[in-house]
Amino acid sequence: MTKKKKSALREWIEAALFAAFLAFCVIRPFIVQAFKIPTGSMRPTLLEGDLILVNKFIYGAKVPFTHLRLPALRQPKRGDVVVFIYPEDKNKDFIKRLVALPGETVEIKSGTIYVDSQPLLEPVFNSRYYYNRGNFAKEYEKVVVPQGSYFVLGDNSGSSRDSRYWGFVPADNILGEAVVIYWPPLRIRVIK
Repeated sequence: MTKKKKSALREWIEAALFAAFLAFCVIRPFIVQAFKIPTGSMRPTLLEGDLILVNKFIYGAKVPFTHLRLPALRQPKRGDVVVFIYPEDKNKDFIKRLVALPGETVEIKSGTIYVDSQPLLEPVFNSRYYYNRGNFAKEYEKVVVPQGSYFVLGDNSGSSRDSRYWGFVPADNILGEAVVIYWPPLRIRVIK
C-alpha cells in the first residue's frame, strides 16, 4: 500500500493554521504581545505611534478565561516599564514606569520622587521633574502603597494620568514588562 501524498495547498493551509494557533493561543497570551503607544505620557522613553513588544511571561502570564497565572520568573521591580489593565476601565491597557512596591511610602517633593523618605537617584527618575497633582501626590503628603499593589508614573509627568490621579495598580492587573520598540525602524531599541 502506498500513502496518498498531500497536496502542496493542503500542506500550506495546515502550516498556516498551526502558525495561527501558536500565535493566538500560545505566543500572544503567554509569551509576548505587541502594543501601540497612543499618547505622549511616557515621553521621551516612548513616543506616540511607537510599536512595542511586551514580555508577558516574566511576571507570570495570566491564563485566559481564568483567574490563574503561570509561575513568574521574577516580581516587578522599581524602574520597570509595565503594561497593565487600567484600574478604572478594565477594557483599557496602560503603560507606565513602576515607582513604588507594596508597603512602600511615596512622596513627591520639589519635583523629586521619594520612596521610604529616600530620593530616587537613578537617572531614569532623577532626570525628570515630577509634579504634585491628583489625590495621591499632594505636596507634603506621603502615600503608602497597599499590599498587592504598585504605584506607577508616566515619564512625562506634566502630561500623564497615572497613580497620582487614580491610585494603585493591583498586582493582578499587570500584564507584562515592555522590553523593545520594534517600529518605526529609526526608534528600534531596548526599553529602559
